[in-house]
Amino acid sequence: MDHRYQFLLHDRDCIFSRQLDESIEALGISVLKSAPHCPKMNAICERVIGTLRRECLDWLVPLSESHLRALLRAWIQHYNRGRPHMALGPGTPDPPLPAIPKSASRHRRGESYAVKAEPILGGLHHEYRLAAA
Repeated sequence: MDHRYQFLLHDRDCIFSRQLDESIEALGISVLKSAPHCPKMNAICERVIGTLRRECLDWLVPLSESHLRALLRAWIQHYNRGRPHMALGPGTPDPPLPAIPKSASRHRRGESYAVKAEPILGGLHHEYRLAAA
């Protein structure tokens, strides 16, 4: 049987019986269980999946598997690089390019700058940067 699924991952909840695991393995799919005594393992995975659904898949309709993969690639890049994460410390993950020269005044810049918006996923999200006008 030629299939692309190799693993089924589930937690150690009692709703997953031994008979279910055996029938899944009979299909040629390996059953992987989350580590024992690791309550956060499932929560982290579910949080990422929930964020993916709320920020991307609830708003876009994938037309094919290749379209879905392209959407996920764009969203993952935006998720990991274009938005701040608490685990990475304060501020944005990557410094804006090009760097804006420091001004003597807090309120005025010597040159004129404009805010440039780069649409992500067809405009569903945007990433902003300052650029010389």
